[in-house]
Amino acid sequence: MSEPKKDAPRRYIVDGAGQRVLVGLTISETIEFEALDKPDTRPGAELLGEAARVQEARHGERWVELYVKHERAWNDWMAQTRARPAQSPLLN
Repeated sequence: MSEPKKDAPRRYIVDGAGQRVLVGLTISETIEFEALDKPDTRPGAELLGEAARVQEARHGERWVELYVKHERAWNDWMAQTRARPAQSPLLN
């Protein structure tokens, strides 16, 4: 297994309000995405059976929606970053 590169760019930036957000997402979307990305902490995790499957499908759809929004913005941001030599305002 290969080790992650130490120079890999981070996907968070500081927005205009000084908040740490995922590129392309608002602070509320970032919080929602992070919550959906952790299955143990998702709302409705205690539901059973069919209700749990329906809830999981909704969470999965929303996660994908937010991820696609972030990924598109990330790709655009990376293309712009490569086009200019200046240092970017990223957080670890």
